[in-house]
Amino acid sequence: MDRLDRYVQETLIPEYMQGASRARNPAYWKIQGLAAYHKKAGDTERSKELRKELRKHPFGDPNDPNYRRLRYVRYADDFLLGFVGPRTEAEEIKDKIATFLGTELKLTLSAEKTLITHAATGRARFLGYEIGTMNAPDRLDRLKRRSVIGNIGMYIPEDVLRTKRKRYTRDGEPIHRPELLNDSELDIFNRYQGEYRGLVNYYEMAHNIAELGHIRWTMETSLLKTLAGKNKSNVVKELRRLKATIKTPEGTRTCLKLTIPRVGKSPLVAIFGGLPLRRRKKTVIVDQVLTPYPRMRSEIVEKLLNDTCEICGAKEKVQMHHIRKLKDLNKKGKREMPLWMKIMISRQRKSIPLCKRCHDDVHHNRPKSTRQGNRRAG
Repeated sequence: MDRLDRYVQETLIPEYMQGASRARNPAYWKIQGLAAYHKKAGDTERSKELRKELRKHPFGDPNDPNYRRLRYVRYADDFLLGFVGPRTEAEEIKDKIATFLGTELKLTLSAEKTLITHAATGRARFLGYEIGTMNAPDRLDRLKRRSVIGNIGMYIPEDVLRTKRKRYTRDGEPIHRPELLNDSELDIFNRYQGEYRGLVNYYEMAHNIAELGHIRWTMETSLLKTLAGKNKSNVVKELRRLKATIKTPEGTRTCLKLTIPRVGKSPLVAIFGGLPLRRRKKTVIVDQVLTPYPRMRSEIVEKLLNDTCEICGAKEKVQMHHIRKLKDLNKKGKREMPLWMKIMISRQRKSIPLCKRCHDDVHHNRPKSTRQGNRRAG
């Protein structure tokens, strides 16, 4: 793809770059002249009205035939071009890129993804963001100048918000995640916080990052329901037990906080939430490696030694069920995925301890029984 970069930078950009600056907009200067005239004549009210009207017009001529600009950015096989000029020339640029890719690189453009979008009336998709222009003529700086006029805006797409919420909901309501019920509370907290932190960090530059507040509430409710199911409790009791406040560089934030005391050591602490939903113009994602609590035995060994079935919680005749590959569980066209599959996919493990009855159900491909998901007391 570096050949495409050189073609755009060395051929297309020089060809479609014209003019040092835009020509004056006749409508803008006409109104400005009238406002100055009425102010000089002593009619300040009329002058103020004209200056408010002036904010609706751009300073430069948007249809200047001698002004062109072309910008280009690429990440992997996803690229975006910003062009100031007529649509006919934008179509020419698209055709030239398609021809270059076909003849030089033997590649074809995706007709569904390669679109020409007017930034003032629509938004283009790039790396999971929607990109367009912002116009707020009444937004002024301290010098009474328009501060938001044709600025580039970055947004979280609506379909991304719906997809992220769907993982934690059913019929629009937050639900628990049964595949996590056998994990420790610390692991459950870290799982939810890791998913939430990754979402917030990726969309930190979005102007509508506050929309993630609804997802945070959904995930928090799902987390509380999962913990309530694990502890045979309810959401209200879990909220009272875990609700806390923490101090951040942006101020105090409410969150869910789990503290596990340890003898002779500092306690283990896990937090969900506490991340400010404020846009950052310049951001750097810092990868944080979560160090789990060290165990003397592997999780599978612990389950075997405890003689506990992962499906129903039975403690007699526990056996190990093995599969060849995890990808075999995600084949298309299957009926509703049973609980044992969800657990193995969630934990990325090819082995799961089951009691003989549940193990026989799996091998005989029996329908999900009423006992699955309702763990018996050992």
